Amino acid sequence: MTTVAIATPKSRLDTWLGHFTMYRLILWVLAVLAAYSLVLNTLGWLTFGLPDMLAHAALCLGLTYLANRLFALLFRVRPHSESSLITGLLLFFLFWPSELLPAVAWPDLAGVALACVLASASKYLLAFRGRHIFNPAAAGAFIVSLTGLNVATWWAATPAMLWAVLPGVALIMYRTRKVLMACTFLLVSGSIVFTELLRAGMPAGAALWQPFAQRPLLFFAGFMLTEPLTLPPRRWQQLALAAVVGVVFAVPYNLGFVANSPELALLLGNLLAFFAGQRGGIRLVFAGSRPLTPTTTELRFAALRPVRFTPGQYMELDLPHASSDGKGRRRIFSMSSAPGSAELTFGVGSAEPLSAAKRALLELAPGDPLRATAVGGDFVLPRDGGTPVLLIAAGIGITPFLSQLGSGAAKERDIVLLYLAAGADELAGTDVLAASGARVIARLADGSAPPDFMHDAGTVRIDGSSLRELVPDIARRTVYVSGSPARVESLRSAARHAGARRVRVDAFAGY
Repeated sequence: MTTVAIATPKSRLDTWLGHFTMYRLILWVLAVLAAYSLVLNTLGWLTFGLPDMLAHAALCLGLTYLANRLFALLFRVRPHSESSLITGLLLFFLFWPSELLPAVAWPDLAGVALACVLASASKYLLAFRGRHIFNPAAAGAFIVSLTGLNVATWWAATPAMLWAVLPGVALIMYRTRKVLMACTFLLVSGSIVFTELLRAGMPAGAALWQPFAQRPLLFFAGFMLTEPLTLPPRRWQQLALAAVVGVVFAVPYNLGFVANSPELALLLGNLLAFFAGQRGGIRLVFAGSRPLTPTTTELRFAALRPVRFTPGQYMELDLPHASSDGKGRRRIFSMSSAPGSAELTFGVGSAEPLSAAKRALLELAPGDPLRATAVGGDFVLPRDGGTPVLLIAAGIGITPFLSQLGSGAAKERDIVLLYLAAGADELAGTDVLAASGARVIARLADGSAPPDFMHDAGTVRIDGSSLRELVPDIARRTVYVSGSPARVESLRSAARHAGARRVRVDAFAGY
């Protein structure tokens, strides 16, 4: 009997969202919000003039796009068009549209234009080793406020916009797995604002409604605070950052030349995140590749500077290619090499059909340079070496486990690995698994025999009952599941039904 993955609404949503990178999804959500705001304005729910809004949108998008390309040319790097458009749309919502009639408000218009240019420039000038430190839109808005030309109003924080902002933010937080971080910020900042409003005499219902409907908490959390390139790498660091930024965001203060503002709160948070994470861009040189299985390939890179990571974490690669096929340039891959190895390695699926980005990656020639933009993730083993674990890998989901087992994790703790593959020829990294010391169970769909060091689970369907039979002590183990979104959802459910109390997942979007 072969394993049948039942598609749940959650797995279908995960699969659909997997067609979009984080950047492309944010771009589309912001574009929909912008279109929604134009409809609201036409219906009279917003007070701007429609020509003012259209001119404001054209100014923000056009200037950030052109300025980004100009600075990229000056610094001799490839421009990231999606990033510039996202910045332009954020500034569209941060600044009040400048009046064009009966007379042009030139100072306001100049302030918005300057913010667009400064936001683009910050990606290159306020950067360290090719990695920008501050959120570009926040940096541009804050610097402009110091000039007195204009000030950010965050006009997206209106009750009429809430009905589109709320689902948009929820979708992005779900896709980027930053729900807990966003909720931490909202709880901290919302509680402070709520308390202040109560002290000012506002009724409890209105005091609870106002922070989310008339202040930019939701927009800030969804589109600014969780911007990937300015976050620390670990979840606990992100949660601590969200709490700190929430306090700075909500507590009133005035230092004379600056007062509290969302932009300043975010910039301070960015600075803290910079010192907590991988400081600087990561430059790689392609060293070569080798087939792992008939449908997977291992890619090897030399890093020009040491890269800090914990086994199980991912790296985001910037892959310039002619056609972004709707996903942008950046892709996330788990590292399969152990920390301290001479080369960084990634295991990727290489069977047709290939995306444009995957094809560009597989067509790299030895010596070709590549840039990585982030290292992060929390798919790491428990700190307590006495905690027994069960690793469940479906296909290419074996990648993060190769890094963990290759670093000697099984020599320090009790590890069982359940490896699901189409056949014996699709088992990747068998040399690492054999040397690891872990107990390895192979479930092969075609009924072929696995290597001698693996226990053969046959072709049994992996559900709660069979999983409990294969790993009788699963209830005391922390379970890690890695693979495609649909397989991860099915296997997580099986682990829960088998009695697992702690299950952590790592889903691959299929790049």
